[in-house]
Amino acid sequence: MMNVINRESCRELFKKLNILPLHSQYILSLSLFVVKNINMFKSNSMVHSINTRHGSDLYLPTAHLTKVQRGVHHSGIKVFNCLSTGIKSLSVDIRKLNRP
Repeated sequence: MMNVINRESCRELFKKLNILPLHSQYILSLSLFVVKNINMFKSNSMVHSINTRHGSDLYLPTAHLTKVQRGVHHSGIKVFNCLSTGIKSLSVDIRKLNRP
């Protein structure tokens, strides 16, 4: 498609074509799912009354089954909580978060 050698790194090609690698696309999709359905989730401050630095993070319920842990709901919370505060603040306006 781009007339490059088989062994050439595709990182620069992704940047040139403005395409996200698969792993990054998965993280973006999970983050967008959480932002669009934020009313389905509870924050840590809603679950307990102790004021902590992670009070604004989403509450991650305990899950013992691997199937649950790999699900969109559980994985989405984990990914969203790992985002920086600046990116989380963009989640108020989904158009800014979805910008390439």
